[in-house]
Amino acid sequence: MITESIREEISESIRLAELNTSGEIRVHFEDECSIDPIERAWYIFEKLKMHETKDRNGVLFYVAISDRKFAIIGDEGIHHKVGSDFWNSTRNHVITHLTKGDYSLALCNGIMEAGEQLKRYFPYHEEDKNELSNDISIGEQQ
Repeated sequence: MITESIREEISESIRLAELNTSGEIRVHFEDECSIDPIERAWYIFEKLKMHETKDRNGVLFYVAISDRKFAIIGDEGIHHKVGSDFWNSTRNHVITHLTKGDYSLALCNGIMEAGEQLKRYFPYHEEDKNELSNDISIGEQQ
């Protein structure tokens, strides 16, 4: 169950992680996922228009709660910089806490890790603007 308190904690982590970067981070929760979670995450990524950021540096954390599936993906701008090792390492850290049911700790830690990589390759500049909402999206994205 994703409580309002968990949503607020995750949104605040996104806000803090994005303070030092032009990168964009989103989190999406669903109850079920009948396909590969990475495939579903890419679908959600496009529905949330994360591929439309100026530097193509969006990161999506996707969680299907009942089906216990998780994916983290990043647009081409960040993926080319960090490579597969970063995604695998971050995914493994997040999954460790997700399996214990601690959604807030899992995602907040993962978001901060992603924020550090984004800051390294896409530092904040005064002309940067928040291109995507920090709100958590939940449910089917048609």
